[in-house]
Amino acid sequence: MQYHLNGFIPGDPDNRRLDQVPLRGDAIPEEVDVLIAGCGPAGLCLAAQLARFPQISTMIVEPKLGPMEKGQADGINVRSMEMFQAFGFAEKVKREAIWINETTFWTPDPDQPECIRRCGRVQDVEDGLSEMPHVLLNQARVHDMYLDIMRNAPRRLEPDYGLKVVDLSLDPEAEKHPVTVTLERTDAARAGQRETVRAGYVVGCDGARSNVRRAIGGSLQGDAAHQAWGVMDMLAVTDFPDIRMKSIIQSDQDGSILVLPREGGYLVRLYVELDKLHETERVADRGLEAEDIISRANRILRPYVLDVKDVVWWSIYEIGHRLTDKFDDVPSGQSGMRTPRVFTAGDACHTHSPKAGQGMNVSMGDTFNLGWKLISVLTGRASPQLLHSYSQERQGAAQALIDYDHQWSRVVGAAPEAGSDLPMVQRKFVEGGRFTAGLTVKYQPSDLIGPGTWQGLAKGFEIGTRFHSAPVVRLADARPMHLGHVVEAGIRWTIFAFAPKSPEPLWRLCDFLQDDPASPIAQLRQGEEDIDGLIDVRAVFQQGFRDLEHSMMHPFLRPTKGRYGLIDYEKVFCADLKSGHDIFDMRGVDRNQGGVVLVRPDQHVAHVLPLETHYELSAFLTGVFR
Repeated sequence: MQYHLNGFIPGDPDNRRLDQVPLRGDAIPEEVDVLIAGCGPAGLCLAAQLARFPQISTMIVEPKLGPMEKGQADGINVRSMEMFQAFGFAEKVKREAIWINETTFWTPDPDQPECIRRCGRVQDVEDGLSEMPHVLLNQARVHDMYLDIMRNAPRRLEPDYGLKVVDLSLDPEAEKHPVTVTLERTDAARAGQRETVRAGYVVGCDGARSNVRRAIGGSLQGDAAHQAWGVMDMLAVTDFPDIRMKSIIQSDQDGSILVLPREGGYLVRLYVELDKLHETERVADRGLEAEDIISRANRILRPYVLDVKDVVWWSIYEIGHRLTDKFDDVPSGQSGMRTPRVFTAGDACHTHSPKAGQGMNVSMGDTFNLGWKLISVLTGRASPQLLHSYSQERQGAAQALIDYDHQWSRVVGAAPEAGSDLPMVQRKFVEGGRFTAGLTVKYQPSDLIGPGTWQGLAKGFEIGTRFHSAPVVRLADARPMHLGHVVEAGIRWTIFAFAPKSPEPLWRLCDFLQDDPASPIAQLRQGEEDIDGLIDVRAVFQQGFRDLEHSMMHPFLRPTKGRYGLIDYEKVFCADLKSGHDIFDMRGVDRNQGGVVLVRPDQHVAHVLPLETHYELSAFLTGVFR
């Protein structure tokens, strides 16, 4: 990370609070730029992005009276870990979490069908998909890390607990704060008291029973599997040999279990198949308790025994697969006449089973997509028309989630196949590996995603998908690192310029970006802003770091910044020839021509272009921004 640019900064460099932004205190503001409903992973992911911009006023409300401590989601796929890297807490998560390295599969023993036996095992995430692991960690700890960012950010944002959104109304003619939000107190002393806040934008991250979604006329459409499942976090003693492995267990007569080891070395979570429900029956009608989960788990695990010592958290739920018919408040057919003011994200948009481990991940993906767009509009960088792209891009991602989870739930709950050496659940698990890793989201060509005309210049950086990082060595200090880790959460776009064998095309691109009035940097840079305030250019060379001199780089790749005109030494990288992980080979970058890979703030590849197409690059970027 970089700091000390405008003077020595003592203490924790993650603490970026600015003295000129006062704490709001407990008073409810009359108006805010953004009001977020819900302190789940979607809401906090958005709040953590907005809090970094002191000029944006944000309020996040939560009906609960304090932060979460336990329960709910735990799976963090590799794509979310890549996103955590952009926020700066991926290493902390890796240290605390349990890494899921293998998944084992258990089916009835043919000789003793009432007992289970291990029938297979696979590597959980295939090699080469990401530099990040698949991990499990209490959702509350993920919340804590977002909350730390919010508290230490320039805006010093804290949630307003004990408040829920009960309704909102929109005045399409109002320009600045057109949404009037009605809030209701939930604490015992003031329960039922109501307040109003005027907001520029509202984002409903308030769950499957979302009042924000209801207020804009949205509804969840889909079906239910009419199957009760129990989930339990516990401390237990057992002779089941794979209790510290992710395990999928199918019994002969008693249903299925998903075993998930948890962080800390001792905690374990079980998802246990319980009773089939009638079409008109709700899971609450059965009166199921924690003891029912434990009893069923022991029947499924035979011949092994589970002795539960402490139940940390448990819940019983019914599987459903539902998707909202709208992600924002703009009526169908009116996108050309008005721009969105109210959005929904996370469970307010899509509900599904937890067995594929995608709920928290896709929810954070929603607001990671929305965050940079809201910031770009609120800081005057982009037209509000940009906000239409949120629904356009995330609706497809949510539909893919519902479709996959629908199939996966039925496979896990299906009776095991008799006489099969490789059970269907194992085959489907392997087939869906890239999806469950979070790596199949691909945004379609639009104003934000270019066509595939020049994809061949960098085949491994697929346009529309997330930027697939690879090892490099930073030239100035010979530090081995991952190239994708230079992308930070915010609004800054990154131009990765891969140099061909001859450096002249890269030099001409640098000349254009630095000096030409048609350069996107010249057109979009604001006032005394640093040259990389909105567009960050990084060069990658094929040579080893000992074969180049940083002082001989183009001046544009050694920019001066800040009030002292200090040189930024972190713009140039080399292939990691020492380790043999050559990024040009790994990602199929054309060695003769090189190329430009343009990456959005949410880490998705927006375009691949030749180094010489200066004006096409400029036209694309100026088409996104004002």
